Amino acid sequence: MEMMVDEVVAKYNYWIYVVLMMIGFYAMIGKRNLVKKLLGLNIFQTAIILFFVSTGVKKGGGIPIVDKYQALAGGVDAASVVNPLPHVLMLTAIVVGVSVTGVALAVLQRVYREYGTLEEDEILEKVQQ
Repeated sequence: MEMMVDEVVAKYNYWIYVVLMMIGFYAMIGKRNLVKKLLGLNIFQTAIILFFVSTGVKKGGGIPIVDKYQALAGGVDAASVVNPLPHVLMLTAIVVGVSVTGVALAVLQRVYREYGTLEEDEILEKVQQ
């Protein structure tokens, strides 16, 4: 039992990401205000980005660059370097997330001008009339 507790404590960052994901998921599903839903989406996305970046971390890992001396010596040991792919993909995800947020805010501004509210229930009532 003690070993299991030690493993859970050692991975505390993953638990934080899960909590952030659930906060964002609750905001997207449970809230009726469209700005709050968008904020929940951003929190959810941030949790996923943090999760992926943390999976790419390796203690004592070097950079995956081969210089001429390493190439002559047979290359780089893959177990001793950090995989850059998760970090690169998350940089792309950050750019996409900022773009989606900007477009969503522009759409929400247009919705507010059209219906005078950002509450989902009120907008649905006005659409049905």
